[in-house]
Amino acid sequence: MKVAIATDGNNVSAHFGHCEGFFFYALDENGNSQKSFTPNPGHRPGFLPMFLKENDINVIIAGGMGGAAQSMFMDNDIEVFVGIQGDCDAAIQEYMSGRMKSSGSVCQDHQHEGSC
Repeated sequence: MKVAIATDGNNVSAHFGHCEGFFFYALDENGNSQKSFTPNPGHRPGFLPMFLKENDINVIIAGGMGGAAQSMFMDNDIEVFVGIQGDCDAAIQEYMSGRMKSSGSVCQDHQHEGSC
């Protein structure tokens, strides 16, 4: 299984589409993970969900994300967790423990409206 976390530095990015890049975590059945970084290839409507699908991502974790992106991920069987904050390594541990909860919120109230 592969999990992507939208990141700015070592923290979960508040704005999915405008993040610096993605930490990809390859998880195995023994609870181990391998982490790699992939720079954000650029924000264009509909591009990032397909980019992550092509990288075999099963789960995306972000702070904020627009509704169109969330729908595209769900349509491609990629689980979405939004409203997540803090350190990326702590977030993956929370996900792996089964404690992570998505807020389900859709970005609308800021300068990146609809494009997170």
